[in-house]
Formats: sequence, structure tokens, C-alpha cells
Amino acid sequence: MTKYKSFETARLELIPTNLNDAEFIFKLLNSPKWLANIGDRNISSLDDAKKYIEEKFLTKFARYGYSNYTVVRKTDRAKMGSCGLYTRDGVAGVDIGFAFLAQFENQGYAFESANRLKQAAFHEFNLKELSAITTKDNKSSQKLLGKLGMKFEKYITLPNDSEELLFYKLRLSAQD
Repeated sequence: MTKYKSFETARLELIPTNLNDAEFIFKLLNSPKWLANIGDRNISSLDDAKKYIEEKFLTKFARYGYSNYTVVRKTDRAKMGSCGLYTRDGVAGVDIGFAFLAQFENQGYAFESANRLKQAAFHEFNLKELSAITTKDNKSSQKLLGKLGMKFEKYITLPNDSEELLFYKLRLSAQD
């Protein structure tokens, strides 16, 4: 289906998000935790979700070779969340991000997918560092970023926003 590379772990597939994922993206971007921790993207229909996928994900895949991946459980093909490598206004470098539907949280899926994508970032996309941002209240994301080896560096504010966010960074080292 897609010309961009998928990635696997023992339990998961990370498949480049495409227009067939519109229903899932609609559900994820309107989930309570997404709205609280990431923000409202004004996705109020499947058409909005398709447009978002085209503008935010497919253009980035075409430009960089990476973007957002839909995380699928191998055993039952359930679409559980997303994990991706992003370029964001106001964030230096490439940002790693993740979000899962509530019923798939606290089962190690976010770490498993983000860790696999971290390895791809360094060894397949030849990035030298990754960054990440999270809200002050999102303790689970902060914990996961630490588990990935990322270190808090500073507080930042994104353009056209007033909320102060935590900025993390991880640089490629010899043992990676």
C-alpha cells in the first residue's frame, strides 16, 4: 500500500499513516488525553481527518521519508496509537512523539514503538539527535521520555501558544 518503510517489534507494527487510517486518526485526535495533552486539531469529520493526514503526514513522508506511524498490534491488527518523527515550528531538530487510545495505555506499547522509532531515527534516517516536548502535567510522557534516554533540557513555548512545555533531547552516542 505504502512506499514508505514500516517497522516492527515483537508485538507491534509501525505502519506509515495513510488515508485508510482516517477513522482511527479521527478517534485518536478527539480522545480526551489527546485533547488534554496535545491539543485540539479541529478534526470534526472523516474529511477533516483525511485532510490532516494529507497535509501533516503525507507531505512530510514525501519530504523526509518519515512522519507519523500508526501502531498496530500484530495479534489482532488493532490500531492502538501513533508514534512519529516530526518537524515542528518552534522545536529545534526532529521531535519524537506518541499517543495511544486509553484502552492501550500502561501495557508497554508506547515505549516499544517509540524505542523502535528512536533506533530507526538514528540508524536508518541517520539523525544525530532527537527532541521531544510534553506538558508539565503529562507525567507518563515525561517518564517514557526518560526511559528512552532523553534528558530534560529547558522550558520552551511554541509559536502562537502561551503554554510552557518541557523540552527533552537525546543525542546519538557511540553505544547507540
